[in-house]
Amino acid sequence: MDCSLLVSTAWLADHLNNPHVRVVDVRGHVLPPTEPPPHYFNHHDDYLRAHIPGAVFVDWVHEITDPTDPRHARVAPPERFERVMRRCGVSADTWVVAYDDAQGMFAARLWWMLNYYGHSRVAVLDGGWQKWLAEGRLVTAEIPDLAEGAFVARPQPAWIRTADDVQQVVDGAAAALLLDVRSALEFEGRASRAQRFGHIPGAVNLPRAELVASDGTLLPPDQLQARFVAAGVRPNVPVITYCNAGVSASFGLLALRVAGFAQSALYDGSWKEWGNDPARPIVQPASA
Repeated sequence: MDCSLLVSTAWLADHLNNPHVRVVDVRGHVLPPTEPPPHYFNHHDDYLRAHIPGAVFVDWVHEITDPTDPRHARVAPPERFERVMRRCGVSADTWVVAYDDAQGMFAARLWWMLNYYGHSRVAVLDGGWQKWLAEGRLVTAEIPDLAEGAFVARPQPAWIRTADDVQQVVDGAAAALLLDVRSALEFEGRASRAQRFGHIPGAVNLPRAELVASDGTLLPPDQLQARFVAAGVRPNVPVITYCNAGVSASFGLLALRVAGFAQSALYDGSWKEWGNDPARPIVQPASA
């Protein structure tokens, strides 16, 4: 069976009864940085009311994050992530299809985490929950009874970058383009989820929202390529995506891969780490 970075609702409908396909519901939402915390929420109650048949729920806020990290979003340690994937019935031969109700943002986060931990058999449902509902496809409130999987987490360094890696780019010791997929408001320093306002020196801005079509699906590859090139992405130049805490940046990374820019990785610490570290340089707004 072949599975690409994205799958359509029609593809998933045709494969719901395939025992090697595991559908994972990661619905949730994030409040704007101008709102008071908490900002991150799961939609477990919505899952209990209705979900795609056979789907298992994963709490993106608590289950697959590191509980010791003050940012509340860093990827979960290997043992923790491994336990969650085994609960979901994921093994080495499982095709995971992730969906959400946030235009792919949380589904892409799980897509990145699985790839980071060595499981490339994963795709995002293009258009997600809203497209599934709009097409009148089957939903259920039945919770699947799943056998435990045998997932083994094997970190893949090529998928992740650290603050020190980014610092090397800022200092000119490493060649890469820093792609900030936060809103223009945040990039320009008019709002922030960190103590400091602004962006990483040398970064270019392409908000995640500009990668999504009006129906909630990812833009076609040619349109993505055009937008990335206009932002400064070039062939054979590595790209490091970042946002506030790695979630939108995961979607940006997915979009880069769909557009054919394979030399791309994610700065998981993102602005919440960089902007809260006074030792790291930033570009501040002119009024700061």
